[in-house]
Amino acid sequence: MTAPALPRPAPVWALPALALGAAFIGCSPIFVRLSELGPTATAFWRLALALPLYYAWMKVADRNRPAAPPRLPAGSRRRLLLAGLLFTGDLFSWHWSIHMTTVANSTLLANFAPVFVVFGAWLLFGDRPRPVFLAGLALTVAGAACLIGDSFSIGAQNAVGDGLALVTAFFFGTYLLTVKDLRERIDAPRLMLWSSLVTALALLPLALLSGESIWPTSLDGFLVLLGLAWISQALGQGLIAEAFGHLPAGFSSLVILVEPLSAAILGWLLLNEALGPWQALGGALILFGILVARRGA
Repeated sequence: MTAPALPRPAPVWALPALALGAAFIGCSPIFVRLSELGPTATAFWRLALALPLYYAWMKVADRNRPAAPPRLPAGSRRRLLLAGLLFTGDLFSWHWSIHMTTVANSTLLANFAPVFVVFGAWLLFGDRPRPVFLAGLALTVAGAACLIGDSFSIGAQNAVGDGLALVTAFFFGTYLLTVKDLRERIDAPRLMLWSSLVTALALLPLALLSGESIWPTSLDGFLVLLGLAWISQALGQGLIAEAFGHLPAGFSSLVILVEPLSAAILGWLLLNEALGPWQALGGALILFGILVARRGA
């Protein structure tokens, strides 16, 4: 009787790729705010302009395969459809949240996604979190709160936007769980191409029904959309999908909290937003929480 095979260790590049992907996603609030288009139309172009890069990635990956990829079974195709629809909900609610509340509120509340991922992974995959991992989760969430600092505001004028940010956290958390499940079945480029196509097709009628203008009116407006699509979507989400095939779902979702740290640094560099002691403490707590969680992942 042979012993059960031990799980293979994650490749050394998986964790840096995940952190880099999260950093690229941290650029997205700035792109969304700079866009000439409405929130839903901006979300549509975010996916539509990323599709050619995903297609090229898939073709390169197929060329390096020893054999042609097998036809996807019906179950995987349904999961791809679900991933695309969940990401539709994520982008639709988050882009509107950015416009209806402060960037600080939207960023912080949307980054409660790891809470949904951790307990979803426990229920769906049996990945019961250890106490040391939960301590790391608490540290990273506290770090995100400190990073926002005094920018966070509570009031009736932000209530709808804040609620949409929490809805975003739910959609993004369940999307990440679906991606983790799919990565056991298919490669990252094929996953991103087909799920992103579903998201783009779902967002286009929503943008048209909302009465938003679909076409940017200037070259600068187009370049903002291109930056959002190629940097935040193609590179950011692509790296995350690739790394998710090698790392635990709960731990991966915590590393994605590098995103608000990246957004704060970019705000300091590009928008002259001050970084004070609270932001420094928040960044340190996020990084320390990730290290703690890694020990318990």
